[in-house]
Amino acid sequence: MNDIEFSFDLARVDWERVTAWLAGSYWSPGITRHHVEQGAQASTVVIAAFLGGEQVCYARVLSDTVRFAYLADVYVAEAQRGQGLARRMIAALLAHPRIAGVAHCYLLTGTPAVYHSLGFATYPAPDRFMVRSNPDALDFTKKP
Repeated sequence: MNDIEFSFDLARVDWERVTAWLAGSYWSPGITRHHVEQGAQASTVVIAAFLGGEQVCYARVLSDTVRFAYLADVYVAEAQRGQGLARRMIAALLAHPRIAGVAHCYLLTGTPAVYHSLGFATYPAPDRFMVRSNPDALDFTKKP
């Protein structure tokens, strides 16, 4: 897959495709295009990967650009999975100048093996990690 092209340009993202991917995922079922684009626009860095001009991957990072970054919405089209593309895309994303020097990068994942090879490890103090959830915010039918 040497002909993969990575882009950080939001104008190149195929929003319909990314919305379909994310709306069918376990972490954002039913998300609308409006919300996908809103999330991308509020992100620090967004990356898309293209094969023959067709978008095949997407991911984004939210960060203060100093102490923390959160890796989100990593998606690889089914036909391109298992070829190391996610690793290459995440490596390119984490090398972006806006976030390359961040002290800690976090993520939630169901596929930890992909990320172990990129230096991610299980959080060392899970008893210190907390979450505050807002279930109403996940009902995308109630929002524009």
